[in-house]
Amino acid sequence: MLLAMLIGVGTQEIILIALVVALLFGATRIPQLMKNLGVGIREFKSAIKEGDPPATEKDPEPDDQE
Repeated sequence: MLLAMLIGVGTQEIILIALVVALLFGATRIPQLMKNLGVGIREFKSAIKEGDPPATEKDPEPDDQE
């Protein structure tokens, strides 16, 4: 709720947003969406902790020398 207070969204607005989301996606798909969101966040955090440099080409394509 701290984030809601920082951006000026009250309890009534949060309830309204939740109802709109439930109407748009349906009550059966919301748990699946939240699970996928959690998996994405978990993968993002693990990638940050690993500190891997950006992906680069490790094996450049060989020249066409015949």
